[in-house]
Amino acid sequence: MLAAAGEHNPILPATSEIIVGLIAFLLLLFVLWKYAVPRFEKVYAERSERIEGGIAKAEAAQAEAQRTLEQYKSQLAEARAEAARIRDDARAEGQQILEEMRTQAQAESERIVNQGQSQLAAQRAQIVAELRADLGRHAVELAGRVVGESLEDEARRRGTVDRFLDELETASAPASGSAQA
Repeated sequence: MLAAAGEHNPILPATSEIIVGLIAFLLLLFVLWKYAVPRFEKVYAERSERIEGGIAKAEAAQAEAQRTLEQYKSQLAEARAEAARIRDDARAEGQQILEEMRTQAQAESERIVNQGQSQLAAQRAQIVAELRADLGRHAVELAGRVVGESLEDEARRRGTVDRFLDELETASAPASGSAQA
């Protein structure tokens, strides 16, 4: 089982192959170190810069978005405050208009009532005058029938009728004054 001294062991390579392999490996390592590694480093650095730049841009964009959001919230709060102020102003103006309308309606109502009372007083005075004249005429006719002579003398007739009506008013005034109290 042992191999003879001059025979070659298939598991171990020959020494010349080991030396040639080692030189080729070192040469390959030198070429990689001289040309490939700097390029890899350069690509790695560019990629790192791009990623870091992207992160910085993202952070800047996020900061800008946050500032915009704060500005939007501020404008929204101002708009809400303005809307509340406008609403309050409109409510106050509505109250003022309502109060003015109420005052105008009250004044118009008082004017209409006063005008109606004036018309009523004028109509009452006219009706009282007409009734006095009719009552006086009827009283003179009845008195003329009772007495049997004509009471045509206008001045006497008016004086009698007016005196009679004045007596009726003075007699009825205390009675109506005590009825109202």
